[in-house]
Amino acid sequence: MRIRWPRRVSGQVLAAQLSITAGVMVLATALFLAPLSSEIDNQAMHQALAIAQTTAADPDIARDLAATEPTPKGPVQRAAERIRRATGALYIVVMDSRGVRWSHTTTARIGEHVSTDPREALSGREVLQIDVGTLGRSARAKVPLHARDGRIIGAVSVGIGYGSVRDQLLAAVPRLLLYAGAALGVGVLAAIAVSRHLRRRTHGVAFADISALLDEREAMLHGIREGVVAFDRQGRIRLVNDEAGRLLGILPNATGHTLEESLPPGRTTDVLAGRVDGADLLTVSGGRVLVANRMPTKDGGAVATLRDRTELELLGRELDSTRGLLDALRAQDHEHANRLHTLLGLLELGLHERAAQFVAELTNARRASAEQISERVHDPLLSALLVGKSAIVAERGVALRISPSTLLPARVVDPRDLVTVLGNLIDNALEAVAGHPSPTPSIEVELRAEGTTAVLRVSDTGPGVPPGMREQIFTEGWSTKPPALPSSPEAGPGAHEGSATVSPRGRGIGLALVRRLAERYGGMARVTARAGGGAVFTVVLPEALTGNDTPTHEFTAAGESR
Repeated sequence: MRIRWPRRVSGQVLAAQLSITAGVMVLATALFLAPLSSEIDNQAMHQALAIAQTTAADPDIARDLAATEPTPKGPVQRAAERIRRATGALYIVVMDSRGVRWSHTTTARIGEHVSTDPREALSGREVLQIDVGTLGRSARAKVPLHARDGRIIGAVSVGIGYGSVRDQLLAAVPRLLLYAGAALGVGVLAAIAVSRHLRRRTHGVAFADISALLDEREAMLHGIREGVVAFDRQGRIRLVNDEAGRLLGILPNATGHTLEESLPPGRTTDVLAGRVDGADLLTVSGGRVLVANRMPTKDGGAVATLRDRTELELLGRELDSTRGLLDALRAQDHEHANRLHTLLGLLELGLHERAAQFVAELTNARRASAEQISERVHDPLLSALLVGKSAIVAERGVALRISPSTLLPARVVDPRDLVTVLGNLIDNALEAVAGHPSPTPSIEVELRAEGTTAVLRVSDTGPGVPPGMREQIFTEGWSTKPPALPSSPEAGPGAHEGSATVSPRGRGIGLALVRRLAERYGGMARVTARAGGGAVFTVVLPEALTGNDTPTHEFTAAGESR
């Protein structure tokens, strides 16, 4: 049966840990047993040496060796056997200077020459060895035997049975294996615990899949058209994909730094840092409208996603412009119907001259209003915007006036930027005036050129902006309008933003875009109080006009800019 190597990371780590643990335990046991045998041999030889020295130190044995004959019942044999039985030695042999035994465990060998060479011990040296004698393999020691006058008159040889030495070694093996097994069990339990923890952390991913997952992750993060910024638990940036770097202007080396070190202070930094609660939060960064979401991770960090809504916002504003045009047409249609009814009544009453005069007055008034705007605002897009807005404003009972100092030549570099700024300011002023009771509600627009700088000023008779909120209203997310559904037409910019509360999604972007657009031109946007009540919004756009009187755009017969 073929044993398969596990595919999961946790299984492979467990198998590797078990193999390493078992191998280490086997190696440690072998390394311990190898010197243990030698150590036990040394202990046995030193034990024999101690018995031999004790026997040789007995003065009676030396005296009897010199005074008696080697017999099985002699005093030397009796003394040696008494010591042997007391110490548990295998044998104790007392020999004379010729190497003849005076004692032995087998009495029949007394009087015979010893089986091993005694010359080293008889020369005065102690001998320690593992050797084979007449009683088999043993750990033995030999010491010289001295007379009272110091002469060497013989030697004492003591043997410890090698079977007892082997028994000590074998007796130590079970304990050693028990300890090794206990250590192996602890290692196995630790390996299983680590494997389970790793399996939870890796979600059962196989090693072969990790490389593919990393490649897919890199391709996805750097290929999607949505910004992704990941943070650790200390708030440091640990990942920025290409789109997030483009949208936020973060450099690739921002990894490891905090948001405050990588981005300027503002709403974008607050949203990404989690200091602003909510989903699909709108923010403006570098002139781009972004939708941000932040999701915490289990390790205490977070992942923020960013979607570029600039194009969608531009489409929405174009839709607002179209809706405004439709509103203007509807207002004109309503006004035209009333005038037709009036004209029909005059004709039915036979007041033909009065009817003709009525038509002439209406025609002249309408022409005068449009001509007044076109004479002062030479750019077709801006003048068309003002004509359309005047109809919408008039329908809501508000007067739209063109300031006498208005004069803007057709030298606009990008009329769409000025249309965005002016449209936002007029819509903002209209919402403020329409919701505020006033005997003469009105909006005044001033457009003028100062060299290559365009100055746009819109004043209204609304409630005005408190001094403490004149900077906050240009922060994205501030609006006085009540919450509306994202699909509602009222979800666009309006009112004097920032004078009440933080807006939900889709609100409070108009004035923020106005300021960002002004800053992109190197100018500024501010709000001040109007004499007599109300607010005055001023936007300065340097280099928004060319240095000559040549128009920067033309209109086709269909009315489209090209």
